[in-house]
Amino acid sequence: MNTRPALNISAVERDTGLGKDTLRVWERRYGFPQPTRDNHGERVYPAEQVDRLRLMKRLIDHGYRPGRLFAASEDEFSSLCNACAAKSVAEPGSGDAVVRHAIRLIKANDLPILRQALNQAMMRLGLQGFIIDIVAPLNQAVGEAWMSGEFQIFEEHLYTEQMKSLLRQAIGSLPPSVVGPRILLTTVPEEQHLLGLLMVEALLVLDGATCISLGTQTPLFDIQMAAVAHRAEIVAVSFSAAFPARQVAPQVSQLRQLLPSEVDLWVGGSGAQRLAPQPGVVVLANLRGALEALEAWRGCGHGDQSSPRSSTTDSSPPRR
Repeated sequence: MNTRPALNISAVERDTGLGKDTLRVWERRYGFPQPTRDNHGERVYPAEQVDRLRLMKRLIDHGYRPGRLFAASEDEFSSLCNACAAKSVAEPGSGDAVVRHAIRLIKANDLPILRQALNQAMMRLGLQGFIIDIVAPLNQAVGEAWMSGEFQIFEEHLYTEQMKSLLRQAIGSLPPSVVGPRILLTTVPEEQHLLGLLMVEALLVLDGATCISLGTQTPLFDIQMAAVAHRAEIVAVSFSAAFPARQVAPQVSQLRQLLPSEVDLWVGGSGAQRLAPQPGVVVLANLRGALEALEAWRGCGHGDQSSPRSSTTDSSPPRR
């Protein structure tokens, strides 16, 4: 059973990179996509159709014509997708060029062109691809540039504010979920980094979760009260590499004790990767780990205490 919500046409455009006019033309010419209508008569697209559109956009970017894709059988379409995926693995990602271009624009303090370039990348790749393939490596590149002295502090701050603004706008354009789960997102006191939390929030909302963000530096008792007040089923906190490593485990342990036993606790960010396994704590190794944890939560009793709740993976996380 598909639990993800349908998306309106603006959200589909942002997620897939396909323009609204293209979606309408395909609907008339090829009979796909086949949106339904909401109470206001606006188009809404089922999640499985959005998945198909995302694959079609990727194939079109690799040179395939829409007519061929619509005429292809399911087996032919799957073969084209597999070939496209293999080619993407074998070749350097287009995201590398975007990251290098963004670094040059940040260094040149050219904010209008930087915003334009990032928006274009998001429209081309879709929101999920943009966050995983562009934002995560770009965060790392900006952090390395700052540490090496290539960037000044103000340049790192300018980039961070631009990206936060872009992600907030993208999150605000997504439709509210009707399926859940309800996830409370925040950081603990002394953890000021918000960008990683916004990245995870965007991915989770896109995948149908209802996210309640408290921003940064929320006292542990307030996190507990907010979780109860908002009937959160999951609390997600993030620790950056800048957070004192020795404080991560005590903070997580105390928060776990404060939260009701039926509320899952997810911990992510580069500062949490050396966290020893704790009962009732899921360590998110990277951005995809958040999506995997959401899928696992939905697949094992919707937070039933008898289900596995502690996991780690090997991948390296984004810096923010």
